[in-house]
Amino acid sequence: MAGVGPRLRRIRKEREVTLTALSEATGISVSTLSRLESGLRRPSLELLLPIARAHQVPLDELVGSRRPDDPRVKAKPVQRGGRTFWPLTRQPGGLQAFKVVEPRREQEPDLRTHEGYEWLYVLAGRLRLVLGEHDVVLAAGEAAEFDTRVPHWFGSTGEGPVEFLSLFGPQGERMHVRTRPAARDRLD
Repeated sequence: MAGVGPRLRRIRKEREVTLTALSEATGISVSTLSRLESGLRRPSLELLLPIARAHQVPLDELVGSRRPDDPRVKAKPVQRGGRTFWPLTRQPGGLQAFKVVEPRREQEPDLRTHEGYEWLYVLAGRLRLVLGEHDVVLAAGEAAEFDTRVPHWFGSTGEGPVEFLSLFGPQGERMHVRTRPAARDRLD
C-alpha cells in the first residue's frame, strides 16, 4: 500500500487534473486527496473507488496489486469432429478466437444456426462456406463475416487441407441447433 500515494499523483498528473478538479469529481476534499498522494493518509476502498471511477482506471492500477500476466496464450490444441482447434483467447465468454486446421476430406454440408456473428479468415488452402443459398470457396487471404442465424456450414473443399481463423461472440459458444434433423432423427 506504500506505493498507492505516488501512483495516485502520477495518474492525476498524467491526466493533467488538478486536486481541485479531482475533488469536485469525487466528492473527496482537496486536503484528503493531498494527504493520500503524500502518504500521510491511509488509502481505503471508500476513498479509492471514486478516484478510480474519476480516472476511469481499474482499482488494481491504483493499488498496484496485480503484476501483468504473461500475454502468451498457452492453450493446447483440441481435436473435435476431425478438426484441430488452437484456442487463441484464454478468457471464457466474450469474443473467442481459434486457429483451425481441417484435413482434406469430402463431406456433405450439415447446415446449423445459432445466435451471433462469425468471422473466418483463410490462412492456407481453400475453405468451402455454405451460407443459406450461397455456396462459395474462400482462398488464402480471403475473409467472410456472417450472421450465424443464417443456416451455415464450412469445411474442406475436398482438394486438400485448409487452415483458417475463426472468431465468434459468446452466443457462438452455445450448442449449435440443427436446421434440419439428422438422418437418424428423421421419421420416415
